[in-house]
Amino acid sequence: MDTENQHLTTSPTSSFLNTCFNGLNALSGIGIITVPYALAEGGWLSLLLFLAIASSTFYTGLLIKRCMDTDPTIRSYPDIGDRAFGKTGRVIVLILINMELYLIATGFLIMEGDNLSKVFPHMDFDILGVHVSSKKSFVIIVGAVVLPTTWLNNMKILSYISATGVLASLIILGSVLWVGVFDGVGFQEKGRLVKWNGMPTAVSLYAFCYGVHPVFPTLYTSMRNKRQFSKVLLLCFVIATITYASMAVVGYLMFGSKVESQITLSLPTDKSSSKVAIFTTLVMPIVKYALLMTPIVHSIEERFLSSFKARKFSLLIKTTLVITTVVVALALPFFGDLMSLVGAFLTVSASIALPSLCYLKISGTYKIFGVELVLIGFIVLMGILVAIMGTYTALRDIIRKL
Repeated sequence: MDTENQHLTTSPTSSFLNTCFNGLNALSGIGIITVPYALAEGGWLSLLLFLAIASSTFYTGLLIKRCMDTDPTIRSYPDIGDRAFGKTGRVIVLILINMELYLIATGFLIMEGDNLSKVFPHMDFDILGVHVSSKKSFVIIVGAVVLPTTWLNNMKILSYISATGVLASLIILGSVLWVGVFDGVGFQEKGRLVKWNGMPTAVSLYAFCYGVHPVFPTLYTSMRNKRQFSKVLLLCFVIATITYASMAVVGYLMFGSKVESQITLSLPTDKSSSKVAIFTTLVMPIVKYALLMTPIVHSIEERFLSSFKARKFSLLIKTTLVITTVVVALALPFFGDLMSLVGAFLTVSASIALPSLCYLKISGTYKIFGVELVLIGFIVLMGILVAIMGTYTALRDIIRKL
């Protein structure tokens, strides 16, 4: 998941169940199709690190709640950064969030190109003597499709449609399971116990699944009974973790080390259940793309635009952003490596390191040596190691493929 729902709006009197649904929706992102590949990269033992990532991000979610409890004026994640480290903290948080959203939006285009070219492999064409492959042509087509959606100012309809991440994840998991049980693929693969050289990629992709912390302040402030937030967080993380782990195990048992970076690319295209999984995967990014761009556009507008001719410049910003994501998707069509980079550098920073450091600063816990300080220090150290190793591995793999 991703941070694609970080701008999610909720009622100021959301019930326990409302908040659970919104939290699960935030946690239910395109990570669902990458976890089998992550498990294949790290081997069965990497599931222990998956649980460590899940536990750490759950705990840092609680730290965000504690930060907000110290000051009722804190309403957003950038506010937490500001409260802890001043204007610099706010800027760092905004940069990390917007970079993450931008690269996830780019990943959406790559994913669409990969999956559509698998279903319709003969969509290549020549233009001005240049051959455009099926994959690239679909990236361009999808970019053209999503462009008008970014021009809308009223995002309410799109946000309602995109709030089906939970259902989409369950449909994809059910469809993949159906392919394994009833469509002849089976679960014959044994897999490997551990693959040390693939561990950085595995952990980075696991972290990518839990990069939803920017949405937690919104969920927390929306709750009618804020004392229940910890229970909401626990329930959401347990359900999401079970879903992700189930998909990882099922996919790895079906395809072993040969599983693609998106499990939908490994499915046989002649089966109806495969098509359900593929097209469910394809519909959500088209709808969510505009929602991902909205916070980035707002940040740029607040920084550079006055009210004069704002509408015209806003359209220019949105169009430019779409064009640049298409260009990046065409230049770096490596979905797994790009999402691994997002997980290692941006998600680990925004969902593990920053909440921990902000809490230590705001609460003053860093001044008192105790169990909590040791625990937070361990989490931050783990995050730094994942960030360094994962970022290096992702960048190395991307450079090798260029």
